[in-house]
Amino acid sequence: METKRNKPLWQAISVRLENKGFNRTPEQCKSKWKNLATRFKGSEATEGEGSRQFPFYEEMRRIFSERMEKLLALNKDKGKGVQVQEEDQWGEEEEEEQEEEKLGEIKKKRKVERKRESEGEVENALREFARRQLEMEARWIEAAEAREAERRAKEEEWRRAMEALEEERIVMETRWREREEERRAREEARAERRDALVTALLAKLRKEGL
Repeated sequence: METKRNKPLWQAISVRLENKGFNRTPEQCKSKWKNLATRFKGSEATEGEGSRQFPFYEEMRRIFSERMEKLLALNKDKGKGVQVQEEDQWGEEEEEEQEEEKLGEIKKKRKVERKRESEGEVENALREFARRQLEMEARWIEAAEAREAERRAKEEEWRRAMEALEEERIVMETRWREREEERRAREEARAERRDALVTALLAKLRKEGL
């Protein structure tokens, strides 16, 4: 890959800058070169005013002119016709940038896919959690209703038992009163007979005494 092949170049440039007192990473050097190349390309398209606004225009023009001369000489030695296109001016750096952009798009796409998968997993987990919560609530309500029905049944059973006991108490009390009244009636009858007998006996004794 172009990126791996040019990596030693940016490392060497970083070392040379560090020796001159400028601390720049290889990645910073590469990024700076890309910015300069992009601005140079834009200034060439606008010409005139654009070249005056770009402070490194002359330096960049010399660099690319020398590269173009080398490419022309190389193609001439090979005996081939030279038909230079605009993208050839940027050489390996533009190819490297395009390759990195493709890799970046692929990584971004994979990241989006992983994010969607993660969001889908979270959504499924939330749905499963909500389903289980509903099931738990339904079971809890069912159990609560069963306990309430059992409580009411026991209360009804207790009420009926109390009513039965009350009815039995009333019956027993009624019977006791009836027996008590019968006993009193018998005692009164015996007392009346006894009084009548004593009265008759006294009357007989008085009669015989006379």
